[in-house]
Amino acid sequence: MVNHHHPTEFQLHLFHEGALFKSHELFGAHVINEGGQTYTRFCVWAPHASEVRLAGDFNGWNGEGYIFDKVNKEGVWVLFIERDMTGSLYKYEIIVPTGEKKLKSDPFAYYSEVRPNTASIVQPLDGYKWNDQAWMRKRSKKVPQEEATAIYEVHLGSWKKADEDGSFLTYRQAADELVPYVVEHGYTHIELLPLTEHPLDASWGYQTTGYFSITSRYGTPQDFMYFVDRCHQNGIGVILDWVPGHFCKDAHGLYSFDGDYAYEYKTLNDRENSVWGTANFDLGKTEVISFLVSNAIFWLEKYHIDGFRVDAVANIIYWPNSEKEVNPHGIAFLKKLNSTVSSFCPNILMIAEDSTDWPNVTKSPENGGLGFTYKWNMGWMNDILKYMETDPNQRRYHHNKVTFSLMYAFTENFVLPFSHDEVVHGKKSLLDKMPGDYWQKFAQLRLLLGYQIGHPGKKLTFMGTELGQFSEWKDKEEIDWHLQEYEMHAKLNLFVKELNKIYKRSKPLYQLDSSPEGFDWIDADNNQQSVFSFVRRGFNDDDFLIIVCNFTWQAYSGYRVGVPAPERYREILNSDALEFGGSGVINKKTIKAEKEGFHSKPFSITMNIPPYGISILRPVKKRKGINANAKEEDGGHASGRRTGEQAKFTDKRTG
Repeated sequence: MVNHHHPTEFQLHLFHEGALFKSHELFGAHVINEGGQTYTRFCVWAPHASEVRLAGDFNGWNGEGYIFDKVNKEGVWVLFIERDMTGSLYKYEIIVPTGEKKLKSDPFAYYSEVRPNTASIVQPLDGYKWNDQAWMRKRSKKVPQEEATAIYEVHLGSWKKADEDGSFLTYRQAADELVPYVVEHGYTHIELLPLTEHPLDASWGYQTTGYFSITSRYGTPQDFMYFVDRCHQNGIGVILDWVPGHFCKDAHGLYSFDGDYAYEYKTLNDRENSVWGTANFDLGKTEVISFLVSNAIFWLEKYHIDGFRVDAVANIIYWPNSEKEVNPHGIAFLKKLNSTVSSFCPNILMIAEDSTDWPNVTKSPENGGLGFTYKWNMGWMNDILKYMETDPNQRRYHHNKVTFSLMYAFTENFVLPFSHDEVVHGKKSLLDKMPGDYWQKFAQLRLLLGYQIGHPGKKLTFMGTELGQFSEWKDKEEIDWHLQEYEMHAKLNLFVKELNKIYKRSKPLYQLDSSPEGFDWIDADNNQQSVFSFVRRGFNDDDFLIIVCNFTWQAYSGYRVGVPAPERYREILNSDALEFGGSGVINKKTIKAEKEGFHSKPFSITMNIPPYGISILRPVKKRKGINANAKEEDGGHASGRRTGEQAKFTDKRTG
């Protein structure tokens, strides 16, 4: 056996201190070429083991003769094999103090067998030539909070099937099909449900066994690199769903790894996660911190990932199985995670899926925060969905469901999520949540998606929303692609594309998402008609939009709205336009502001208000003496009929 590349004292010190942030370069299986000699080093942390052996397809799964050396009293073990073991299947044969033998997958393995098999595979990650240098340079200069962010959340196993037999798309097939689809629809990012190795399809990846192993369901590590590369070359960021709080308890995984609790809490009440049937990481253990923080750095550096959606942050902030008792180890871990990620890869998106009211989630650790880039706005999501599910005639009594979110919208940097969690387990699809007849459901879904774009915060929607699925998410089947053949679904799809286009080219809709200077109510008090109007602003004072939302079936002509400036206003989006499946209650011509003050604004306009609709108006800008936006286009803006209740017009509102 050779003795080169043994763990150094410094590496071991950092690992046990919770500060070896590239521990994957030490632990796991590594093929090393040195001085014309090739060998494979295996390194594992098993502090309670009596002995560690290597078993695999190369020795009949019998570890005798393949015994690791223990290099320190804290339980780091190493073995050198004097050949290139690339492609070999292996597990660690761990002899526990009772004499029992456990076969465990490598916690640091870069690749694994396709389930239901569970062996690790020796898999170097070199050899892929990246072509995303332009993206990476541009990313390093961005300020994420000031960018348009429209995230398309995807479960890769059920977005589209590769064949009628239900087989999965590969990473390379997804690069060819998913990436152009996302570009066509105007999204800026793809967020992928967890792709770390997991034994059970039905867990959607949230119960992980291989944290460094890209799931082999869809291909090889190099295949996934190709997918990310193609995303970047097409201007699409990639966000991974990541679960650093708890892990799968399958026998080959981390649970009771060496006969005792190495990765999880020793105390039963802290260890066992009864909600998900998993085990909670011991976040007070420094070696676990090295493992988890290294895992984040690994995905960023090896796969060029642009960010993480960190799952179940509440389960990290508070002790498991407690009544909101703060876990200081969890708080310290989150701060170290985010500050370390920021130092290694600036401008990475760290997104907290956090349902708690813990303060300063998106402030820096130096300023007393947890250091996330964004926090999911679960309060907004729950309130607006409850409001939309309410009978429209009763919405006047639930007016604060819409207005309340603006009381705290700027306390954090938020993402507004309509995720997979809202369209599964009997919760209905977004379209089917909407009350009323067929036409009204589509009209209200367009309104809801439009309101999401107008409200401060970055945007996330789950796959299938853009097709207007009536059925909720079916994780074993692909989304309902056949709906594209039906008129209203096709028109909704067109609306989503146009909505994202308007969003990305309208700086007031994203530049000041996290600042109260970017939002100004025009009228938040019209509960009788359930009409809301507000201003969104960009960095420049003259760059603003007027947004009017009507959450009932009643339409209005001559409706007066206060505006901040004496401009002419052009409607750049109306969800009731005929081409989107609406009834055609639009504002075809530019609207000149009058000197009549209204809604505490110095000027006002009168406009048509569509039923169950959102209108976005922009002041007409003049360039070189020419009205750049003054051209009035029909664009399908002729009046039309709709099924369901017909739009009714009333006299203009005078107060």
